[in-house]
Amino acid sequence: MHTLVIDGHPNPNSLCAALATRYADAHGDARILAVRDLAFDQNLRFGYTKRQELEPDLREAWTAIQEATRIVLVTPVWWGSVPSLLQGFFDRLLLPRMAYDPSGTFPKGLLKGRSARIIMTADSPGTYLRLTGNTPVRQLKTHVLGFIGLSPIAVTRFSPVKTSTAEKREQWLAEASTLGENDARRYLPAPSPALMS
Repeated sequence: MHTLVIDGHPNPNSLCAALATRYADAHGDARILAVRDLAFDQNLRFGYTKRQELEPDLREAWTAIQEATRIVLVTPVWWGSVPSLLQGFFDRLLLPRMAYDPSGTFPKGLLKGRSARIIMTADSPGTYLRLTGNTPVRQLKTHVLGFIGLSPIAVTRFSPVKTSTAEKREQWLAEASTLGENDARRYLPAPSPALMS
């Protein structure tokens, strides 16, 4: 599998879910991992002081992440961050000695060699996010995906959702399709000449 699309919205009928589907369908070599469909405890109950075994769904999610060469994260912005469901997914799965090596002076990401895209929805207009320092983008780019080694990381934001029209949302869905097509052209390996004959 080449591209893993992680849908971090709790609602299967959300704009995020539709964006993830449109991106994956247009891409042609992408699998959607909807975090809401996974059975796992969102709480890292012991912090990092004691091992908390991964549930089967989290083990499968980790395998999918390792097999992917590109990660696309689709999430809404809630309270300047991501939904607690997605944060719990990060807390439980992106662990020391799995996703990053904490042993040096600076932690080292262990998922290098993978690129990423963030597709984000928000109710706040872009001007507000720029005034407040665009915390959600910085969190995801620097403190999550970049921290575990993903690079480069592209960001696409669709906002404001709350006041958007049906026409505007359809435009955003079409843009997600275009992103999927363009990313497939850019990141999919070229077919082998032997397979083309």
